[in-house]
This record gives sequence, C-alpha cells and structure tokens, in this order.
Amino acid sequence: MTKDPDSSAPPSGNGGADPATATAPATATSGQARPLFYQRPAVLSADRHAGKSLRGDAGYAFAGTTNSVALNIIEFPLAVKHYPIVFTQSDPPAPVAVVGLHDAENLFLAADGSWASGIYVPAYVRRYPFIFSASADGEQFTLCIDEAAEALVDGDARPLFRDGEPSEVLDNALQFCTAYQGQSVATAAFAAALAANNLFVPNAATVTMRTGEKFALGGFQVVDEKRFNDLPDETFLDWRRRGWLNAVYCHLMSFTNWATLVDRVV
Repeated sequence: MTKDPDSSAPPSGNGGADPATATAPATATSGQARPLFYQRPAVLSADRHAGKSLRGDAGYAFAGTTNSVALNIIEFPLAVKHYPIVFTQSDPPAPVAVVGLHDAENLFLAADGSWASGIYVPAYVRRYPFIFSASADGEQFTLCIDEAAEALVDGDARPLFRDGEPSEVLDNALQFCTAYQGQSVATAAFAAALAANNLFVPNAATVTMRTGEKFALGGFQVVDEKRFNDLPDETFLDWRRRGWLNAVYCHLMSFTNWATLVDRVV
C-alpha cells in the first residue's frame, strides 16, 4: 500500500527529520537502523500477510523500553498536561515527551501493558505496529507493519486483508500514518527554525526523589526563554501566523512536569 506525500496532511518543511519514518525493504535486514519499537518492519502485501489479524487488546507493553517518545507539534497542547517536552541533541533536533527518569523506563505503563488512565498517549505509540517506509527520493511512502509485534496474530477477527483487498483496519492505518507523516514534516520545520535562530541550549534536569536523592537527567536541549523573547518582531509575527508560538509556550510550561514524573515513581 503506497501513499503519495502530496495527499498528506498539510505543511512545508523537510521530512528528513522525522525520527519515526522507516526505510524498510520487503523484510528489514539485521543491523539496519530502525525506528524505536520496530524490530522487523515489512511492506504490507495481500500475499505475505493473508490470514493475519490485528489484536484489539494488545496494549502498549512494547513502549516499556524507552524513557522518551517522539512528539509532533500538533500534540504539544495535549502532551503539556502530562510530560516534560524537550528536544533531542541530534541533527536535526526533534521534540520528545519524557516518560521516565531512567533508561528503558516508562512510568506511564502498567504491568498489564495499559497506559495510565486519563493520560494522553503519543501518536507515535498509537501508530504502532504500522509505519511508512520512504522511497529513496522521498516521493512515495509505503505502509509497513512490524512483523514482530505481539498485536499481529493469525486469524480473521480484525484481518489486514479481505479477499486480497485491504480491510478497514488497513484503511484506518493508512489514514493515520498519512496524517502522522504530514505532521512530522510540520514538526521538522518548526524544530529547524528553532535551531536556525540559535534558540537551543543544552540542559539537564535536576530531579529530587521523595527519598531526598538527587540526580541529573541530561542528553537533551531546550529553548532558551530569553533568546526566544529577544526574537525580532518580524520573526515573532511570522511564527504567530504559523502557530509556532503556542508550541514554544507549551514546551516551556511542560518543565513543571518533571515533578509529575517523580510522583509516579513507586
């Protein structure tokens, strides 16, 4: 199943910064760099995946192996209620929601694989096990699935294909991934603008546990508020038209959520 990027949800920018885009052949080879969570992404096909179904109760256990998850700019107003929002120190930078204080720790995941009640689940997590594979020229995207996903089972309860044609499950996945890809392009443009205006500074959060123990969580960067406030008026107005100001404010306000993470530590 392929999708032309021109039919994606909005904007402009360089899609190369999307940390969630797979570049997978029919079967991913071992040693190939893969996006977070995805172990064996493969192009979906009626022949290869006939008789395969998607469990509706699989949960999010796969998301317990990380302490941060990619975010798109459209998610900031929801994520700011629960997570610290920071940016990776990669080139290009990318926004992430911090979900844990230690490596491979997700404080919002229960033992049964369910996400904490009432807490926003990032789209990157909800998209799994589906993902787009980009062509070499970035002009075409092909829908893939992680064949290692526990949600992928034999059966016909929620089949991927019916009589050789994509089912409603795949139609919905294609729509979701298309919207996600469009928003990832918008997010990459936003992050690139922050970097181009020299707004990022390396940062480390000093966390005080309820036991009194203190430690620093680093390896990320944040927007320097003074530099942001000193932006030229024309840049500020341009960002307001683009809807980027609200995203910056959400990012800055999200720092209060470090205390929320501490409260979730058992």
